[in-house]
Amino acid sequence: MAGNSDPLTPRAKLAVTAGKAVAAASRAAGRGSGSVIGGRVALKLDPDLLARLAQNLDVVLVSATNGKTTTTRLIAEALRAAGPVVSNALGANMPAGITSALAGGSEAKFGVIEVDEKYLAGVARDTSPKCIALLNLSRDQLDRAAETRMLAEHWREGLAGSKAVVVANCDDPLVVWAASSSPNVIWVAAGQMWKDDAWSCPACGGVMQRPGDDWFCGECGFRRPTPTWALSGDHVLDPHGSAWPIHLQLPGRANKANAASSAAVAAVFGVPPQVALERMYQVQAVAGRYDVVQFQNRDLRLLLAKNPAGWLETFSLIDPPPAPVILSVNARGADGTDTSWLWDVDYTRLTGHPIFVIGDRKLDLAVRLEVANQHFQVCENLDQAVQMCPPGRIEVIANYTAFQDLRRRVGN
Repeated sequence: MAGNSDPLTPRAKLAVTAGKAVAAASRAAGRGSGSVIGGRVALKLDPDLLARLAQNLDVVLVSATNGKTTTTRLIAEALRAAGPVVSNALGANMPAGITSALAGGSEAKFGVIEVDEKYLAGVARDTSPKCIALLNLSRDQLDRAAETRMLAEHWREGLAGSKAVVVANCDDPLVVWAASSSPNVIWVAAGQMWKDDAWSCPACGGVMQRPGDDWFCGECGFRRPTPTWALSGDHVLDPHGSAWPIHLQLPGRANKANAASSAAVAAVFGVPPQVALERMYQVQAVAGRYDVVQFQNRDLRLLLAKNPAGWLETFSLIDPPPAPVILSVNARGADGTDTSWLWDVDYTRLTGHPIFVIGDRKLDLAVRLEVANQHFQVCENLDQAVQMCPPGRIEVIANYTAFQDLRRRVGN
């Protein structure tokens, strides 16, 4: 660890060693990275291990419905300008996966940690973060986290009185309400494309007024705070009014918004915006997302979209028609088993694209596309869909486990 004292007790060291051994065995057996099972074993042996591993680190927590894995990567790259970083870069974002990641970073100065929304309050309690980034809250995995306002309330209670600097998106009313209990908030105007989860006031239930980019509740006066950082086109505006160009290899407006929030976080640790934004250019793909791969002599771009807000952002960055599009939807445990969210996605945005549908729930998706008057074909698997695609780069959009299936099939 950074610093002079070794924070790990003999028990903690045993827990770390055992966790790494179990993770290695899991990898050797071909069962994935092993980080979750390794972390579970380590926490069983020492329930305080996460707190011990974090105590000599400057910790940043990142939570949101969409964009947390990418933003975690961007912040980690920016902070490497100031010292070594340990991060759960593969997205294992519950306590076991986080513990596993931190156990591998004995020389690190910074811990940049993606946290599942439901676990944010607990992980913040254990890791005493210096900074917490809150990006957005929208419906996702309806069977697991049905109520976005309840999540916002959980955040609000868990962050009340926190010593952390909270970097929060002022364009998302749920995030603002959640962050408002914190004494030290930096507001970022990062935008909000998906507004369907924020029409009622989280404070009083009144109807939200949304003139232009502004928002306020006409009943209780809850309103958008004034940002000190903002995304403006291809630039980040800092608190001094300077505009810094965003250099990214990642596509789309959502990633520029992620970069704006990341620059605000980096500044908390003394990394200037110009340095932070230049370093973010290193990030080409995030756990396979945005990768362009060769498969059956075709170029496929792999895009992850897990919920209505994510699908909306993804549609905004695909190649224009007639670029072929393959859609894949599963409903396994990690996706949420309820597919009714498909009806919240505006599939008319795919008009003009040849569409091919695969995945466990391809028939659910087919019904939805039929109602949206889209032309599509249902295929048995990726191989068949690719063979049927007309010329051009193929955009492949999939939800969580469908995306993992695709990566395995294309050898990515």
